[in-house]
Amino acid sequence: MGSVAIGFAGGLGVLLLGLTGMPVTAEAIPFDVIGIIMCVIAAISAMQLAGGMDYLVQLAEQFLRRNPKRITLYAPIVTWLMTVLAGTGHTAFSTLPVIVEVAKEGKVRPSRPLSVAVIASQMAIVASPISAAVVFMASILEPLGVGYLQLLAVMIPATFLAIFPTAWIANRMGRDLEDDPVYQQRLRDGLVAAPTGRTAAATKPGAKTSVIIFLVAILVVMVYATLISDQIGLITDPAIPRNEAIMAIMLAAAAIILLSSKSKAGEVLNTQVFKSGMSACVCVLGVAWLGTTFINYYIEDIKVIAGDVLQAQPWLLAVVLFFAACLLYSQAATAKALMPAALAIGVTPLTAVAAFPAVSALFVLPTYPTLLAAVEMDDTGTTRIGKYVFDHPFLVPGVACIAIAVMLGYGIGALVL
Repeated sequence: MGSVAIGFAGGLGVLLLGLTGMPVTAEAIPFDVIGIIMCVIAAISAMQLAGGMDYLVQLAEQFLRRNPKRITLYAPIVTWLMTVLAGTGHTAFSTLPVIVEVAKEGKVRPSRPLSVAVIASQMAIVASPISAAVVFMASILEPLGVGYLQLLAVMIPATFLAIFPTAWIANRMGRDLEDDPVYQQRLRDGLVAAPTGRTAAATKPGAKTSVIIFLVAILVVMVYATLISDQIGLITDPAIPRNEAIMAIMLAAAAIILLSSKSKAGEVLNTQVFKSGMSACVCVLGVAWLGTTFINYYIEDIKVIAGDVLQAQPWLLAVVLFFAACLLYSQAATAKALMPAALAIGVTPLTAVAAFPAVSALFVLPTYPTLLAAVEMDDTGTTRIGKYVFDHPFLVPGVACIAIAVMLGYGIGALVL
């Protein structure tokens, strides 16, 4: 069923678990995670309404057009950076048409940059200072001595550096564009649009201001989180905890953007980012509630069965997170459902941090919105889902990127933590 129906199905699953006798409580619902997603999405939607997203796309387009032949390397850098700053992978939607255009100009098979760009946008969630997954992960690791900034200090370089070998792999997948039979047939049928030379629209007068306001809000979040952290401790008894501060700052940023750009608040509800973000909230609510309810009920059995295995082979945590993320459809939901259980059975903080990138395995089933958008926007037909469902161009780069990021996480984490 895909999309928001994943969340609906989670609610159905909770009902079924309740009918079997499992206790169902609201405590299993990640309200803090959902609240952060909603508030961040509100700020980004306000920025999109003010023209800020169009402005960012223009900057991205200028960067990508510097050397169309290197689009497979440049595209994931753009989507990774935009997702890290925004805390949501939905920002990649706006850059996908640009990637297709530039790839066709450079005679590059579009599936190559599109696949690694989508993967990079998913991976960047675990490196974003304002993503719900990072905030939740930091909250459960802080009692174990791993702070918010330490988590970011591992995840940012690990996920960013993983882009480059992944791009190298993606650049060697599939035939060259001119040799692809599907592309040649679509070209003969007149189904491939010629590159226009420019895809980004003109930006609104308040676009730059909205971006600056949003970036300042992110900076305030990071500074405040640093000041109240246990490691720094400059504010020992903060009136506003970190999660609540993130939500308040993001909502305040949305208000300031609307006022400065003189935009109509009601139109925020019609933006693409708002619709996608609220859909993500429903998905997180349903699948995290389902997963947490199930795991909490069987936590003692999980400790008995998995405890010794994970202590002997800690890298298996990444494998568990990988397959869970395929089904739970969300980095935050996967972390919420499984990370507390992993730490409870004795997994070390270093192992948990290193395995964290594996919660980004949303590409295995070709149903994620940005993945489907990439398939839809590539009119050359090179980014296609095969008849066996799993034979799509995102699988190999995605697995490679997660494996590399996990290994880098272990190495960098050993130095930082």
